[in-house]
Amino acid sequence: MTYTGDERGGAGRDGPWWWERRREAVLDVGLGAVSAAECALEGVQFAREAGLPGAVGVLFGFVVGATLVLRRRWPIAVVLVGIAVTPAAMGFLLSVVALYTLASSEVPRRITGTLASMSMSATFVVMYLRTREGAADEPTLVISLSVFVAVALTVPPVLFGLYIGARRRLMESLQERADSLERELSLLADRAEERAEWARTEERTRIAREMHDVVAHRVSLMVVHAAALQAVAAKDPVKAARNAALVGDMGRQALTELREMLGVLRAEAPKPAAVAVAAPAAGFEDGPSLAELEALVGQSRAAGMVVELDVRAAGAGSADPAGAGPGAGYPAEVEQTAYRVVQEALTNCHKHAPGARVVVRLAHRDGEVAMQVENGPCDGKAAEPGLPSGGNGLVGMRERVLGLGGVFVSGPTDDGGFKVSAVLPCVSRA
Repeated sequence: MTYTGDERGGAGRDGPWWWERRREAVLDVGLGAVSAAECALEGVQFAREAGLPGAVGVLFGFVVGATLVLRRRWPIAVVLVGIAVTPAAMGFLLSVVALYTLASSEVPRRITGTLASMSMSATFVVMYLRTREGAADEPTLVISLSVFVAVALTVPPVLFGLYIGARRRLMESLQERADSLERELSLLADRAEERAEWARTEERTRIAREMHDVVAHRVSLMVVHAAALQAVAAKDPVKAARNAALVGDMGRQALTELREMLGVLRAEAPKPAAVAVAAPAAGFEDGPSLAELEALVGQSRAAGMVVELDVRAAGAGSADPAGAGPGAGYPAEVEQTAYRVVQEALTNCHKHAPGARVVVRLAHRDGEVAMQVENGPCDGKAAEPGLPSGGNGLVGMRERVLGLGGVFVSGPTDDGGFKVSAVLPCVSRA
């Protein structure tokens, strides 16, 4: 039994009943009409030999030949009809087309082989019996002729049907593979777009974090100095001038860092999504390092904050207040992240803990660097600078540290202060 359009999902189906297409229906109806006419003519001879009225033979042949219309729906039944009418010497077109349809359909091969053998045997027997009477003295010729006719009417349509069926299945398999490949390509395109969007989001987040770190700290110090300038402008003109100079220096430094960062962003060539995801740390080489930590602390001291810097080397118990110690040689992203964590923590101290004592600790360990910024409670004497807070400081620090596989902890202390701690792995050292 062949598959109909409904069984194949109905894709492209426009034919009536069991036909998938109109042209198939037209072809089968045409073949059925030709077969019916052939069998009707052969039915006259059959009726004469059987002693039946000619009209009965014509009607019988017409019905038998018309069954070819059903070849796609019931190929086995049509082949059996062709085998059954073989003794009546009718239905040659019916048998040939039915065998071809059977071989090209999805019927199991053992059934096709059995019915083809039955048809060949029936054709051989009928041909032998009909030719034996006219050539009784040539048995070899009769047998050879019978074999030739049986093979000629059976083998070619079966082989051609097998070829067409195999070709059709191959085309369906290729179509399925093409559809599957198209779905996979569409899925890959969607995933690539998702990765590209994720990369763009990550890059926007990184740029926003850099902008926040560069601008927030400098501007916070400028606000603190401006508040001090306003407070002492009338009482101490010398100190006011010094604070004004500090505000100008801070502004120029902020503009310089901002220009440097924008220059790095403009210099970065566009990358594919995969490259952007794999290398989000572009621009670290031009960023600050641990060697600049002393200068960073000095800026906070100049703004009036009491800051203590405690740097410890690996395996050492004594402090190194002179600078960043043996931190040189860390990967650029590690040094910049450590610097930014301390910078943002100091900025938060300026915003939320004016007048508090701050301790900055930096420890160089084997394979990692640890930093901690802890402030005590506010003394209540310093005025609030009124700096706005966007709530992104701790989030940015955590993202930076976790992005390098480090550990980040922050929270209030028992004495009413606040503490920020981070540990960064530094496997590769110069």
